[in-house]
Amino acid sequence: MWIRLTIPFIAIVLFLLEPEFALFSPIEWNGEIIYLVPRFLILYLIFISIYYSRKRAVTYGLFFGLLYDVFYIDIIGLYTVLYPLVCYTAGWSVKYIHQHLSITTILSVVLVALMELILYYFFHFIQFTTLPFKEFLLIRLIPSILANLLYLIMLGWAFKYLIDARVLQKARELS
Repeated sequence: MWIRLTIPFIAIVLFLLEPEFALFSPIEWNGEIIYLVPRFLILYLIFISIYYSRKRAVTYGLFFGLLYDVFYIDIIGLYTVLYPLVCYTAGWSVKYIHQHLSITTILSVVLVALMELILYYFFHFIQFTTLPFKEFLLIRLIPSILANLLYLIMLGWAFKYLIDARVLQKARELS
């Protein structure tokens, strides 16, 4: 029973932790100012989509995307569309790739990088940012991707273990 509640509970905790970790950014490193954007929740939802249920991940993505829009950016619909789209893409791609943890980690990082690019172009299009692409790439995208990759290297196995435990529990309930 506890596993059933643990998966959404972790999603809630990650949703609440993202802005706390964002407070550590920007940082100065070798005389350069870089921005680290934590994407803990969407990485977790990608793992749910790949290892558990694409439908459930898309539902969580819709819910948390709407919450993210309401509480953090005040543009309703941006994350509400992107989170479920990323989860759907991750779940769809599972038909064509091996579900090994290292492959899933790479896929997750690539999907987050694509999401960041879409966000950049959207904000650039509505003139919310005037940051040139090269600068965005060097001071935000690459450092954020590396930070999120480090996060997945540290916790990806725990996500997979938790989700596998839920899959086993669900199989026992059905039999």
